[in-house]
Amino acid sequence: MNISVSELARRIGQTPQNFNKKLQRETVTLDELKAIADVLGVKFVQAFILPDGDEIKTGNE
Repeated sequence: MNISVSELARRIGQTPQNFNKKLQRETVTLDELKAIADVLGVKFVQAFILPDGDEIKTGNE
């Protein structure tokens, strides 16, 4: 999907300025990540990835 950061911010209910600050500070919340996934039409999955590549999912799916 081709979407600008400004448009993404608007679609998750934030101002582009505030969202850019969060990205720069790396303070985006889990709820915001889920909202971003919804906007982009993708699935957000939390998981621990083991050295052998296996995943332990956290059950938020």
